[in-house]
Amino acid sequence: MSNIIIDARLLKAYDALNEIGRQTGRDEEFTESLWGELGQNDQLMNEFIFYLDNHSFCDKVTCNGYGMTDIYFYLMRCFEIGQDIGKNYQDCNKDALVLECFMMMAKMIKDPAPYISKLQKGLGMDYMP
Repeated sequence: MSNIIIDARLLKAYDALNEIGRQTGRDEEFTESLWGELGQNDQLMNEFIFYLDNHSFCDKVTCNGYGMTDIYFYLMRCFEIGQDIGKNYQDCNKDALVLECFMMMAKMIKDPAPYISKLQKGLGMDYMP
C-alpha cells in the first residue's frame, strides 16, 4: 500500500481561493482556471500562499522585471479610470484585483509579449476598460 501525502497548505489555499472567489463574485470557472494556473507554477503558488498568510505580495515571482505589485497597481489604475474617479474609494474590491493579478501573472509567464506591451505603454489617454 502506498502512502499519500497531501500538503495541507494546498488544501487551505484551495479553500481560500474558492472563498475569495465567492466573495468577489467570480464564477467557479474562473477560480478553477486560476487554481490550475497556480498548480502549474510552484513559485506562483508560493506567492499565493504568502499573500493568504500576509495580505501582501512577497514579489518573488517576476516576468521580464515585472512583479505582482506592478501588476496590482496597473489593474488598480485600470479600475480607477473605469470608474472615472482617479482615487481608491471603498467600491474598489481589492480581493478581486488580487485574483486578477495572479491570473494576469500566470498568463504573462506563459506569453509575456502582450502583457509586457500593456505594462510598458501604460493606459494612455484613450484607454477604455
